[in-house]
Amino acid sequence: MKSYFPLLLILLFISCNNEDSTNKIQTEEDIIQYIEDHNLVAKKSNSGLYYVIETQGEGAKPNSNSNVTVNYKGYFLNGTVFDQSNSAGISFNLQQVIAGWTEGITYFNEGGEGILLIPSQLGYGSKNYNGIPGGSVLVFEIKLLKVN
Repeated sequence: MKSYFPLLLILLFISCNNEDSTNKIQTEEDIIQYIEDHNLVAKKSNSGLYYVIETQGEGAKPNSNSNVTVNYKGYFLNGTVFDQSNSAGISFNLQQVIAGWTEGITYFNEGGEGILLIPSQLGYGSKNYNGIPGGSVLVFEIKLLKVN
């Protein structure tokens, strides 16, 4: 009698490894198209982060180790919202968030508002994370309420 166990293991391995293969990896071209479609004036950092400063703000400027309070709305390039804070915002240390936030928030002063367009390598990478498909560009409308 033949054993199908090795075949079953191979199929299981392939199906697990293909979990992320259905995700479309979004590219810099997708970000540029979004910027053009929404008539944004964005700057690009050396890391590949795009950011739009709508209001610079007048208060303190955070560094990558600062504790901050931020009001935000996060969505995909197609406009689907995946997360947002209440009007009071959330407080955290910039070392406890995705790299796109650690870098991007530092471009604003307290009271500043704008948009961060975060490529997947500065977000959650190629793996699915809490309902965010791997390879996704993340768009955040942010307001830096306070540098603590």
